[in-house]
Amino acid sequence: MKKFKYTIQAIVLTIILSLVSCTNLDEEAYSSIPVDKFLVNEENLIKYAGRAYTSLQRYPEEFSIWTLGEMASDEMAAPGRDDGFVWDNGRWDELHAHRFTSTNKINSEAWNFIYQGISACNEIIYTTTDSDIEFPEKAGIITEIEILRAYFYYLAMDNWGNIPFTIDFTDKSLPVQKDRKFVFDYIEKTILDNVDKLQAQPTPAYYGRVTQGMAYTLLAKLYLNAKEWTGVDKNQQSIDACNKVLALNAYHIEDDYFANFKVHNESSTENIFVIPMHSIFTKDRFYWYTLTLNDASRATFGFKGGMWDEFILEPGFLNKYSDNDIRKKSFLFGQQKDKSGNDIIIDGDPFIYTQTVANYMARKKWEGARCAKYEYQDQLEYYVTDMENDFVLFRYADVLYTKLEALWRLGRAGEMLNDADLQKIRTRAGLNPLTTADLTNTEFLNELGREFAWEGHRRQDQIRFGAWGNAGWNKPASGPNAKLFPIPQIILSSNSNLVQNPM
Repeated sequence: MKKFKYTIQAIVLTIILSLVSCTNLDEEAYSSIPVDKFLVNEENLIKYAGRAYTSLQRYPEEFSIWTLGEMASDEMAAPGRDDGFVWDNGRWDELHAHRFTSTNKINSEAWNFIYQGISACNEIIYTTTDSDIEFPEKAGIITEIEILRAYFYYLAMDNWGNIPFTIDFTDKSLPVQKDRKFVFDYIEKTILDNVDKLQAQPTPAYYGRVTQGMAYTLLAKLYLNAKEWTGVDKNQQSIDACNKVLALNAYHIEDDYFANFKVHNESSTENIFVIPMHSIFTKDRFYWYTLTLNDASRATFGFKGGMWDEFILEPGFLNKYSDNDIRKKSFLFGQQKDKSGNDIIIDGDPFIYTQTVANYMARKKWEGARCAKYEYQDQLEYYVTDMENDFVLFRYADVLYTKLEALWRLGRAGEMLNDADLQKIRTRAGLNPLTTADLTNTEFLNELGREFAWEGHRRQDQIRFGAWGNAGWNKPASGPNAKLFPIPQIILSSNSNLVQNPM
């Protein structure tokens, strides 16, 4: 069994500290062990700081930040089923059709995910900095958490725009609302001021932790979206940040695309920043198999328990792939096979996941392609044995495509098209390398979709390429206000400093 640091440390931490509220940035936490008796060495500080990292584990859940963006994009849908399930009072449809409301549960839970992480970071930074105990590793660990806090604010700024902001754990006043420019500048300064203090090489001891590679990737993506977020083009700065990652010579494009998503994907040299997952210690965290598959897929994967059969690939998205694109195997469609490779027949009917859905309000049980991008291990059963694949937030392919896009926007894509690693992204998928002719607005966005499907990129990419408001499958065209989600009503009602986003 692989090493799994932070979730085990979270169990220890639960004994030591009470959990903070997921909506209150200023909640106090009380320790049964005095800080000056506990934060005495690197091992104990990592255990304590691990709480900020474990906050990330909710990222790919049914109601969280990943779902919020993906469901509102052209990659994922949860149509009503013909048996009446899944509709959930229309909350999925609200996202799909860009009719965002401030009371939508997914939106509220995504917000809670973000601010629970910020609150944990604020507390850890304050408590650790305030301690008089010194040891060589202390400053580096504080720096990690500062960058991690910047990442949480990056997600908040991206999804909600002008947001409540505080980095002072001792401030008990209601957080004030800051605009995107302020938050952008804070994230940029935090990274630039601290990146050199981070671990440069991704050693096993730093697996799942903030490193220079993670920080520069975050900076590159910040700059790539700067025109949307601040009105100022920062494509050259994005290129420079990508070059910092390349200069580390620590990451490589895997020969096998799916090596990045295997059950034991900690050996991937492409993955830069991941959320470690474990079948026992992160139960109810990573359970895509039950979110997307029908019960009939148990014959393929040997699952136990029932499948929820909720999330499908939006019909039409598979058309972006050519038939020989290996990445198309991220999704299940067509005749399904059992573990021995035989066609699955149920009650005389061939088990076929269709690529289409005839009725958005009454999807039949096998309609819609299903996700199999992350390898499914045997014997999965919700809340008993969940997925052990570490969830990928940043990988090297993202850095290379970020650099290519920034160059393309500056009219200089030709400078990179002969890069061997860039070409390998395509050749390992069974395709020819990209050419200048391929880099149209539509085809570039399609390529990003093929490479990063269901990885949490799509909303940001569609907005940047001007496609977010386009009409789509059972989705009308939406206006510019739909680029932001509304601040949850419960948060708005509890903080008089906040002004709602236009809806």
